[in-house]
Amino acid sequence: MLDGSIDRQSPRGAFREVPYMGVIFVVDEAHKRGFWNGHPDWSNLGQGQPEVGLYEGAPPRIDQVKIRPEDHAYGRLEGIDELREEVAAYYNRLYRRGMSSQYTADNVAIANGGRLALTRAMAALGEVKIGYQLPDYTAYEDMFNLHLARMEPIAVPTREEDGFQLTSSQYREALAAHDLDAFVVSNPCNPTGNVIQGDELAAIVETSAEQRTTLLLDEFYSHFIYTEDGKPADGPVSGAAYIEDVERDPVVLFDGLTKSFRYPGWRVGWVVGPKEMVETTARTASSIDGGPSRIAQLAALQALEPAQADQETTALRVNFVKKRNLMVERLEAMGIRFAKAPLSTFYCWASLDQLPEPLDNAMEFFWRALDYQVMTVPGKFFDVNPGGARSGDSPYERWMRFSFGPPMDNMVMGLDRLAEMLKKAL
Repeated sequence: MLDGSIDRQSPRGAFREVPYMGVIFVVDEAHKRGFWNGHPDWSNLGQGQPEVGLYEGAPPRIDQVKIRPEDHAYGRLEGIDELREEVAAYYNRLYRRGMSSQYTADNVAIANGGRLALTRAMAALGEVKIGYQLPDYTAYEDMFNLHLARMEPIAVPTREEDGFQLTSSQYREALAAHDLDAFVVSNPCNPTGNVIQGDELAAIVETSAEQRTTLLLDEFYSHFIYTEDGKPADGPVSGAAYIEDVERDPVVLFDGLTKSFRYPGWRVGWVVGPKEMVETTARTASSIDGGPSRIAQLAALQALEPAQADQETTALRVNFVKKRNLMVERLEAMGIRFAKAPLSTFYCWASLDQLPEPLDNAMEFFWRALDYQVMTVPGKFFDVNPGGARSGDSPYERWMRFSFGPPMDNMVMGLDRLAEMLKKAL
């Protein structure tokens, strides 16, 4: 059989082998050992979603939506006008007060979740050189892989001495060195918990406008922002605050209700940017997904009502920073090292290099932790490597992503078990 040809005798037939990515691999291995979502005897410190129940200071969870007769029919690829207008108003209210250039419904397209919104954007890109930071969101790899015939992904490794955070000078240098047409980056960053903000974010947006490089900012953790001294920040972070002209500046933003509003099961995401770019991404939906659910969009209108949204996202920071502070403290007490403590997301990106062998290797740590019914995500999954272009060991073999997404009691149970595991290893 020639390399790359189809083995017709394989159970997969003409389908290629598609590996599980990151968290999905972790969950699949845990399922083999009896895990199911919500299992009281398991702690999912690999969790990629926030806790979804009621907690202190948050409004009641939205549990009803009224469906109109027309909502049983197909909707527009861009989404319903009411929600697009509400998303535009949300961005203008939070990030563009007093600015002459404002978003309108034409600058917004709705999608069934963030991955789908990003998938549409990747499908809309032409023959481009596209940069991305390392480490970053695992799903980017397969998104790139689907378009390698016309797309050249260029990795820009971040440095441990910078806390694995992309700097504005690094960004400018990468654009010049590789003549990049586009750049995709998760900010706040999954997995590192870093956030580019203030002058650094302003400089990256300004550079993109100057160089006419399309900047794809994946901002799904925009409201999970904390201060250096471990307190909830005053508000969210978005590149929208630094865009001069929403129609001319080539900056496309991705966000939704999945993380900051704690409704991952609704699968409501959106794209915000220049209307020509947004319309182009929406057109790809005609062959990819057919457009978003009208029912979920009606529910989203309730979540984005200003008073409801502000109460939810303020309570989010208050509750999650408590878990962030405890996880950082507990992991450091176990001998797990940080390049930089997280100022965003609900992830801790930490090194195991000071632990005894073999637990200083993330995959070994992962397998041992499963024996204690604790799930974690090894760092190599975030070593985005389209087409397997880079060979050899990943530089993140000793790094691990720990999640404080679960409720406090479940997170503490997992940390207690990891401490027990490490104590027995000494």
